[in-house]
Amino acid sequence: MTPKTSRLVIVLLVAASFVAGVFFYPYLPALVASHWDAAGEVNGYMGKFWGVFLVPVIMLGMFGLYLVMPLIDPLKTNLKSFQKYYDGLWATIFAFMLYVFGLQLAWNLGARFDFGHALIPALAALWYFLGVVLGKVKRNWFMGIRTPWTLSSDVVWEKTHALGGQLFKIAAVISLAGLFLRGPLVVLALVVPVLVVSVVTVVYSYVIYRQLGLK
Repeated sequence: MTPKTSRLVIVLLVAASFVAGVFFYPYLPALVASHWDAAGEVNGYMGKFWGVFLVPVIMLGMFGLYLVMPLIDPLKTNLKSFQKYYDGLWATIFAFMLYVFGLQLAWNLGARFDFGHALIPALAALWYFLGVVLGKVKRNWFMGIRTPWTLSSDVVWEKTHALGGQLFKIAAVISLAGLFLRGPLVVLALVVPVLVVSVVTVVYSYVIYRQLGLK
């Protein structure tokens, strides 16, 4: 997608969240389920207004960040070189948030399902697309694996992101195993692979930095 198209998609996703909130508001209970535990059981509620509109408001705030970040990044020239991937990742994040909001609305309207299982395909898609994007991003201050060592060297940045991109794709596939699990194991299948990738890439960036003899 072109930057213009991506921005339009993001605006539509944010707008859709508010429209959905307004439309379903009269049909929702006074206390809205807003949090689920590892077993997929509700363990948190919010008052109706914020229970319905918190996610749309967060999405609106994130839209502001999406617009501002390219303007204030000291390495904004680098960011322009992967603009379509920057826009695409933001569009994917907004689509994921709208999906989660849709699950929340469905539950509070009376639908019953395993919330954790419902999240798995969307999270797997998000991790996989993140892997695609990591292989394309150039050194910048806001997007990517930002350690002191990647931010100090283009070589360290590129090597770390090449590895991270592949590992996030693998993590996405592994997380799908959560569809065959139950209870807390579902959360482990979603969280552990990403935590492992995060630790590995941080350590790897330091190792590459030292191997290059940088100071």
